Amino acid sequence: MLPWSLVFNAPGWLWLLALVPLLWWWSLRSLSGLGRGRKWLALGLRTLVLLAVILSLAEIRFHRTSEKLTVVYLLDQSLSIPDDTRRLMIRYVNEEIRQHRKAATQDNAGVIVFAREATIEHPPHAAEIRIPETIESRIETDATNLAGAIKLAQATLPEDSAGRIVIICDGNENLGDAREQARRLAEVGVGIDVVPIRYPARAEVAVEKLTIPTDVNSGQPFDIQVVLNNLSPAQKNQATRVPGKLKIVRKSGGREETLSEQEVNVAPGKQVFTVREEIKGADFYTYEAHFTPASKAQDNLSQNNQASAFTQVRGQGQVLLIEYINEETGATGGDYDYLIQRLKEENLQVTKRNTQELFTSLGELQPFDSVILANVPREAFTDEQISLLVRNTQQMGAGLIMLGGEHSFGAGGWANTELEEALPVEFQIRNAKVAPVGALAMVIDRSGSMMGNKLQMAIEATIATIDVLQPWDYVTVTSFDSFGYMVVPATKKGEKGHTIKRQIANIGSGGGTNMEPGIRLAYEELKKVKDAATRHMIILTDGQTEGAGYEQMIRAIRKDGITVSTIAMGADADSALLASLAVAGQGKFYQVNSYKALPRIFMQEARKISRPLIYENQSGLQPIRKYPHEMLKGIEGTLPPFTGYVRTTVKNHPLVEVSLVAPLPNDGDEKYNTLLASWNFGLGKAVAWTTDSGRKWANSWTQSADYDRFFSQMVRWSMRPAGDTGKFTVNTEVQEGKVRLVITALDKEDEFLNFLSMGGSVLGPDMKPRDLSIKQVAPGRYVAEFPASTSGNYFAMLAPGQGMAPIMAGVNVPYSPEFLDREPNEALLRELAQLPTTGSEPGTYINGAKLEDWLAVDTFRHNLAKAQSSQDIWPWVLFAGACLFFADVFNRRVALDWGWLGDQLRAGWLRLRGQTAELAPAVAMNRLKSRKAELRQELDERRAAVTLHPVNSAGGAANAPLPTGDLANLESPTGKSSGHPLVNRTGQGSPSPAPPQTTTEEPDDAMSRLLKAKKKVWEDRQL
Repeated sequence: MLPWSLVFNAPGWLWLLALVPLLWWWSLRSLSGLGRGRKWLALGLRTLVLLAVILSLAEIRFHRTSEKLTVVYLLDQSLSIPDDTRRLMIRYVNEEIRQHRKAATQDNAGVIVFAREATIEHPPHAAEIRIPETIESRIETDATNLAGAIKLAQATLPEDSAGRIVIICDGNENLGDAREQARRLAEVGVGIDVVPIRYPARAEVAVEKLTIPTDVNSGQPFDIQVVLNNLSPAQKNQATRVPGKLKIVRKSGGREETLSEQEVNVAPGKQVFTVREEIKGADFYTYEAHFTPASKAQDNLSQNNQASAFTQVRGQGQVLLIEYINEETGATGGDYDYLIQRLKEENLQVTKRNTQELFTSLGELQPFDSVILANVPREAFTDEQISLLVRNTQQMGAGLIMLGGEHSFGAGGWANTELEEALPVEFQIRNAKVAPVGALAMVIDRSGSMMGNKLQMAIEATIATIDVLQPWDYVTVTSFDSFGYMVVPATKKGEKGHTIKRQIANIGSGGGTNMEPGIRLAYEELKKVKDAATRHMIILTDGQTEGAGYEQMIRAIRKDGITVSTIAMGADADSALLASLAVAGQGKFYQVNSYKALPRIFMQEARKISRPLIYENQSGLQPIRKYPHEMLKGIEGTLPPFTGYVRTTVKNHPLVEVSLVAPLPNDGDEKYNTLLASWNFGLGKAVAWTTDSGRKWANSWTQSADYDRFFSQMVRWSMRPAGDTGKFTVNTEVQEGKVRLVITALDKEDEFLNFLSMGGSVLGPDMKPRDLSIKQVAPGRYVAEFPASTSGNYFAMLAPGQGMAPIMAGVNVPYSPEFLDREPNEALLRELAQLPTTGSEPGTYINGAKLEDWLAVDTFRHNLAKAQSSQDIWPWVLFAGACLFFADVFNRRVALDWGWLGDQLRAGWLRLRGQTAELAPAVAMNRLKSRKAELRQELDERRAAVTLHPVNSAGGAANAPLPTGDLANLESPTGKSSGHPLVNRTGQGSPSPAPPQTTTEEPDDAMSRLLKAKKKVWEDRQL
């Protein structure tokens, strides 16, 4: 039996084959004028064209039956599978392929590994494959997604072979629905074999859950409940109790407090432990429960020994004010105590923290409806903390206020940070007339002692400094060991920031320590910058330098208007020398023991050339009103003067509202003189107040009766809306890696709130915001879902609609169920193996715990329905018919001299072989002579049929009609035209006919006469 055949999708059109005899009958009559060979060729071509059209209408297909079999092995790599069992799986697959794969039928074998997701380790291939003991694919192993593996296997199986999957798994799926995916696979004829993975029961205790109310009132007692589950097997028919310690802690505002720590003896099964708790202060609280076994042998996995939950106690008007602490003195000056006191008088609860007590998570910011940055520099914050501040406003709806001062906005190094995006002003000035040019030189020790973390941190600090500079500022970087090296010549930052950073990143280490050439190179570069208003040099080293006379060198540098600061890294640096150099250069000396402090120091030093961003006028500046904002409501008359502010650039955005500006200095550009600006940023609001709150520049404001009103209205405007206009409840549900939020909305009369334009966002443990799509599914009920594959706390901020207070909800996603399943799910695995397979027998449940037991079953057995594939070929048949139709037309319209064509082909073949084609010319000449004789005979016959008669005066024939048609152009024996001499070309008689003239002269030869006759015919036709 052939492995292929032809089939038709529309066989009804095959009745048209009855037209073939009719085509033959009609064609034999219509083609009778052709020669015998051309007639039968035309008939054959017409028949093939008709057949091509009929087969195309019937949609002919090429059908193939394959003997091949493809087996794909699905290997469970989740954490519930012990390491030794994983290695046994790989050995089994390698041996099974080696022993049972049938090369004769070109059977394919492939491997898919899976855990949380599935990936192809080896695509199906006809050659023998061998898997290494260590899986090459990188997958998350904290869950089991068997359904995903089956779905990927279905997509991997080729169409031209029968297919079988072999599932090697413990059956403990916790993502997807393996039954549904396997059922679809069996319905298309794919076989399913199962190798169940069994492992001995292991000692295990898990903290299954920690539950607390999600929203409690201050002073209201509540219970914390911890559920422990002892999964340890019984030993010798005796229940196994596991002793250990249970600890419950509470975290808030960066503080951690132990609420309970007790010895427990966990009996088999689940036990609930309760701790009574009462919260009196408004804050966001996270609770964690930890179980520590007395013996590690009684608890196999540590990933399930912890659970967490959180709750929030809301207060009225909670505000966080962050104040800069002077790290040299270790204390703040209380510069904002007056502002805090006045805000409290306005019934705002203000919590003050300095930059050494900053938040570490988004949850710590949630008790506060607004955050005030009170003259704090950028170097006091990490990039992560800046991101948290921005997300707290954009995604969680809290307010953000930045107060002016020498450490804020661009003067505080905040340019090019994520925080700049959140405020309504830009921290850079695009006009050099407003902010004079600065020049910064950094001299970096690259000696051998700087190798490793030291040099890496110095490079990172140098790179971070580039972002602090303004576009028109100059920067130069040099390095030194025993010699000096130019890393970055004096360059205006402009748009070259990325190029400068790449050059700095290429600094390598090696050699001795000699500061002199590195300092001299930097000095020469700074001297080239003639238009800089401020020039500053930073020198960093970790060792004892060679040479002498450094103080004299620095004094000479200082005379050129260049200040110098020095940094000593580690105890081996020459601190005394570096300190004296800083004094000579009128800069600052830093003794650094922690490399992590370098970025902060470099940015702090770089801000010295940014001080021109601060504009001061001791005679006083009068604020100018630009927009009657809500923050200025009730404040009438002239506003108090101020003496200074930080210059910024107002953003060109329709949401930005500039309420107050400063009087125009000499540059005359109002966009750089913003005093008070605000806008809506995401779900929150942000305010820029570029002068201070009365510490230095706005001291006269503290004497004004409107001081309390102005700053309290500024803070209240920025805060999250308070007081819900409706009743909202949020229920959360975690299932299969997703969190489902169900919001029920009621109004004050407990009627459903429908058709709300509800939106929101969610922040997970990775701090990446995700937009929420919230849809109404029933009266007053709204639903949103988002993926939550990582365990931890998720915060959702929901905006019910215009004028409604935002709703904050949170959910704790516990560790994966992978860490709870301790026994294989054989019921599921048996069900998968027993699924009826279309066209063949069900799969095999391969029992046994040893490799020999598994290998006893041939997974490459050919008992599945053979794979059948088909492909449309009617387009090609139709194309062939079109080509044959063209050949048919060509055959009927063009008469080929086959003898001459054969002679030419033969002559060409002889020439290709290097032989002389001697016969070709002779044959051609003979044919030409024969043709000439035929033409002569035809001309003679026509001439004999022509009789000349006299023509009357009117041009008519006297006795006989004149010759017509081509006869008028025939050649006479004399070689002249045979047209009648008495008749012109129009058939009119000539007024003076001439007697015919003939000649008996013959041409030299027959060929000449033939050529003359042809030439005369063409001349007459052209006339």
